[in-house]
Amino acid sequence: MKKLLKESEHLVRLALVLGAGVLVFLLIRRVVVPPSFGKLGHYRAASIDTVMARPITFAGHGACEACHDDIFQAKNQGKHARVSCEACHEGSARHTEDPTTNKAIKPDVATLCVRCHEADPARPKWFPQVVSKDHSQALVCNTCHNPHRPKE
Repeated sequence: MKKLLKESEHLVRLALVLGAGVLVFLLIRRVVVPPSFGKLGHYRAASIDTVMARPITFAGHGACEACHDDIFQAKNQGKHARVSCEACHEGSARHTEDPTTNKAIKPDVATLCVRCHEADPARPKWFPQVVSKDHSQALVCNTCHNPHRPKE
């Protein structure tokens, strides 16, 4: 019996180390994880108040359509129909509140278009892609393309 205990001594030490590790983990988790975590799913429930305290940034495409119907109609007939206005023009809530003082962001087309359309083997083959340095001969995209209604 003594021989069996002596031979399994390393297993007992391993079990003690693992048990101590689990206890340390549980103690650290208790200190680090906020009490509201997990009450409403896999996030911190108290974060709702934090998010609600932030100012509203996005106005939504309905607000854009109300004043810019001509552009909205053109965009809806083109390839960018399902792309939100604010995906390119950034959050426009302040612009919709006071359009004269707060101008909408006019994006830098040279960098904006390549975010989605620069050739990338990870993108689907059907998605329009270009190698920008070879495609435009240093011209910005909207020299040839209307961003609200690009060609097929």
